[in-house]
Amino acid sequence: MFLWRLPQAVCVLSACVCLALAYEDNIEVSYDDTYYNEITDGDTPEPTSTPCSSPDLTKWDKLFSMLENSQMRENMLLQYADDIIKVEMGSLRGEMMRFVAQYGGSCGAAVETAGRRMALQLEGRLRETLERLKLRDLSSAAGNSVGNSDHLEAQLQHLLSAARTQASRLAKLETSCFSSPEAGMEMNSKTGFQLPGSGGAEPQAQGVTSREVAVDVVLAALEETRMKLEEVQRSSRQRYLPAGCETALLFPMRSRRIYTAVIPDVHLSTSSFTVCMWVKPTILSNKTVLFSYGNRRNPYEIQLLLGQTSVLFTIGGESHLVEAKGVANPGQWIHLCGAWSSQQGLASLWADGKKVAFTPGVAEGHVLPDEGSLQLGQERRSCCSVSSSSRTGMAGFEEGFDAKLAFAGKMTGVNMWDKVLSEEEISQLALQEGQGCEQRGSMVAWGVTEMVPHGGAQFIY
Repeated sequence: MFLWRLPQAVCVLSACVCLALAYEDNIEVSYDDTYYNEITDGDTPEPTSTPCSSPDLTKWDKLFSMLENSQMRENMLLQYADDIIKVEMGSLRGEMMRFVAQYGGSCGAAVETAGRRMALQLEGRLRETLERLKLRDLSSAAGNSVGNSDHLEAQLQHLLSAARTQASRLAKLETSCFSSPEAGMEMNSKTGFQLPGSGGAEPQAQGVTSREVAVDVVLAALEETRMKLEEVQRSSRQRYLPAGCETALLFPMRSRRIYTAVIPDVHLSTSSFTVCMWVKPTILSNKTVLFSYGNRRNPYEIQLLLGQTSVLFTIGGESHLVEAKGVANPGQWIHLCGAWSSQQGLASLWADGKKVAFTPGVAEGHVLPDEGSLQLGQERRSCCSVSSSSRTGMAGFEEGFDAKLAFAGKMTGVNMWDKVLSEEEISQLALQEGQGCEQRGSMVAWGVTEMVPHGGAQFIY
């Protein structure tokens, strides 16, 4: 038996040896030491200077960063609110259809349940958003973001009020239309359909039709609510600033130390111009300065002023005056423009896109001098004089300004052109819901020309 197995064992052994020889890998392994990061004993090289360094951010860079962050936060909040509305509307429609299919003609219970659920969901989401906004306000370190957060909180309060109003409407709809047989018959007389169980040759078809009518009524009410919410969102996007403006200048009180200096990039020497701006005065006095330009010889070359309820526009001094009465009101936005041409000597004053006053023969042949001082919210009566008691070193800071003439309120969209704008152009700038802030002046451009707030004046958004 052993001799019979021996040839087979020899064959198997031979096959294993052949396979081993066939698949043997010829790998040479080198155990020599390799040094890829050898350190020599030479002199240590001197470290090179930093290849690049980031410059310090200026106050304008910081301001623009704050604006971008605020814009991003608001866009996220608006998108969140819009998503809530879309999701809740779609969810409500699905629930209503399921209720109709399940309960047949008893649409009153379906309307009541759907209305309550919509109200609870919308109110819960809006309260959650308000709480997040309040926490963000508490943790925010930037002072300018407080005003914007208050505006957004007010808009969300409007949304919450709209949700509660819609819940009340749905409850009234359920009570008046579906809770009593008389109400059901009244609806039938209006629509021409009959509710299930009230008789008729085809009660099943009539029941389906009445359910469709009930769904249409609810959807119409929801569509009305959606339109109101969209209107609130559009108002929120404007952020209480007119004409699509993103920022505004805030003058918190009347003070000789609060003003904004404008530093144009071009010379202001011209024989015609148009000055436009949006203003919202807090209070009005006998004389409030909005826009003032002058030089050493004449500090009153251009002035745009507010009175008790009037608007005044002067070129070259008060002897050339254009006045419109009964125009301005405290606490309301108003768009003002003053235009003048030296060739015709015609000065005109515009309020909210309408020409309210004009006077011929105003400084005819006169040319505005260059190298003057331009400021908003104050007039420099003694231009370019340096006060020894001035703490800031600004020319005329203490001597030239008067607290009785200071402007208190908000200002935005300040632009100046080296021509007289047409009536159509001024009307487009004065649209409350338009995009007038996107139009830039050729001499002073809002958002482009450097404007330096002083005292308590500041940019808000």
